Amino acid sequence: MTALKKIHVAKRQLGLDEDTYRAVLTRVTGKASAGAMTEGEQELVLAEFQRQGFKPALKAPRKDGKAALSGPYAKKLQALWISAWNLGLVFDRQDSALLAFVERQTGIQRTEFLRAAADGRKAVEGLKAWLAREAGVDWSETGTEAHGRFGYRIACAQWAILFPNGRATFWTEVGRILARSVLTNKPSDKEWQTVMNALGKRIRDTRKKAVA
Repeated sequence: MTALKKIHVAKRQLGLDEDTYRAVLTRVTGKASAGAMTEGEQELVLAEFQRQGFKPALKAPRKDGKAALSGPYAKKLQALWISAWNLGLVFDRQDSALLAFVERQTGIQRTEFLRAAADGRKAVEGLKAWLAREAGVDWSETGTEAHGRFGYRIACAQWAILFPNGRATFWTEVGRILARSVLTNKPSDKEWQTVMNALGKRIRDTRKKAVA
């Protein structure tokens, strides 16, 4: 369903009369006709209607059972949410749990409606602040090595959780996980994902044993 069709569905669902409907369009985009808007403007109108109570039909789940996310902030939010899972902060890695977090932060239920920069920043920065506060992730430029990859930041925080008294063997263990030397050729983003997943499993296993 196109954004334009969704706007018309929202109008009916919210029971808006023509004048109220046009007033919302004009307030949000400066245009009184949804058909005259760009796709980005239509998404902004949909986000406003969602704040007013519009509940769009969810997309069919993927074969793996996860909600199909889209939108300019979806990939970054998913990466941060999986990182929270690998840091032991969340117990549900599914996209549905991420969507619940996004709604609490912004009032918007779906990432495809997360178009306004202020809403996107609120969701992304909210997650980053949580990871920094509860898991010690260092997002500062001075707190990382020169390559400063996202995965490196998360892996360092994971290592500090597993070994709070030191990280002298960090790179040795990274090399062992990747089955190659990392002394001269630092890991790629994809390899850091492998490291984060491996360390994340250790964190979850350690906490399960602690609970038991």
